[in-house]
Amino acid sequence: MRRNAVLFVGISVLSGFGSTAMALVAGIWILDLTGSPARAGLAGLCVYAPTLAGPWLGGLLDRIPRRPLLIGTDLALAAALLSLTAVRSAGQAWLIYAVSLAYGLSYVLLDAGESALLPAALPPDRLGEVNGWRTSAQEGMKLVAPLAGAGLYAWRGGVAVAVLSACMPVAAAALYALLRLRPVPAQPVAVERGLRAGLRVLRRMRTLRVTVALAGVSIGMSGFTTAPLYAVIVDDMALPSTFLGVLLSAQGAGSIVAGPAAGRLIAARGEIAAGVAGTVLFAAGTLCRCLPWWPAMVAGAVLAGIGLPWTLIAAVTAVQSRTPGHLLGRVSATAATAMFGPVAVANPLGSVAVHAGGRPAMVTAAAVCLGSAAAVLVRPRRGPHPPEAAHRDAVRPSLRR
Repeated sequence: MRRNAVLFVGISVLSGFGSTAMALVAGIWILDLTGSPARAGLAGLCVYAPTLAGPWLGGLLDRIPRRPLLIGTDLALAAALLSLTAVRSAGQAWLIYAVSLAYGLSYVLLDAGESALLPAALPPDRLGEVNGWRTSAQEGMKLVAPLAGAGLYAWRGGVAVAVLSACMPVAAAALYALLRLRPVPAQPVAVERGLRAGLRVLRRMRTLRVTVALAGVSIGMSGFTTAPLYAVIVDDMALPSTFLGVLLSAQGAGSIVAGPAAGRLIAARGEIAAGVAGTVLFAAGTLCRCLPWWPAMVAGAVLAGIGLPWTLIAAVTAVQSRTPGHLLGRVSATAATAMFGPVAVANPLGSVAVHAGGRPAMVTAAAVCLGSAAAVLVRPRRGPHPPEAAHRDAVRPSLRR
């Protein structure tokens, strides 16, 4: 299965490069066309909005063969990107919004689809390791793609970036086609409909419930601290706002290291331990970024860059390894909504909280994370719920290609 692991990492590299470059350029392009920062910011809203529909979009993955749906999603995204070649003036800016929305929809389908497909491509004991490498590949692209995208935009304009980004999903679709999936005989199952099917699995299985909740808290608090971090840098430390770029690069470096280490931690201690460790590290990194010494802030960014991916990798691996096959699409998409949806609420709350000062808001976020981790550690551990015990070692008979 080494071949499949390399293919999945390659898909992460291609997807991470194209989406990161285009996400940066979309806002700049709209700003240049319209002159409005507010309209430029709406491109990000279009990307995140489809996450809220994740549980319903994930249902498609439980009713349609998964690999063809992933390939079709990538090819449709490439076609949408090529439509940006028609953008010439502010009157065509709506096309950039439409493509941003297409990216958001593709994120939901591709992320959930890959989570549903991985167990058919890799043995269970390799899931955590490969998820770690995939995360490192995606985070690594965040160090390269913004510079490449901005440079290409300055040289040849937005159309050139759109064409380059369109090549990425086409290549990723080709890699999906090369995957070797285990043939598993399908068994008839009663298809559960709607949001409740995914929520029911998350609620009943402690490992899923805990890891997804920890990831949701940590990712939500990362959104909560966006505005307070600006305040700490500019107001408290009297540093230029561009210092945020230094912190983001340090966080990206931490994330690259975090991926391979996460797989080993999960194999040794389990998903819950990895989720708790990641939440604590993210809290420690948040507190370090409050210190009045810029090297400590950089060190804190590295810690946060390690901790945040650990919580995500732990949750994704738990979903992949413990969910019944016929529900993997919905559970993966529902888990993604639970993990990333809080950002939509936490981000504006952080913008309000910053009026009381950047550091108090950062400390509050760290306290929420530490409290969540402590709640997991001090709560008495009961025996596994019957559905979790039943599915722990079960082979998912209904997983389709």
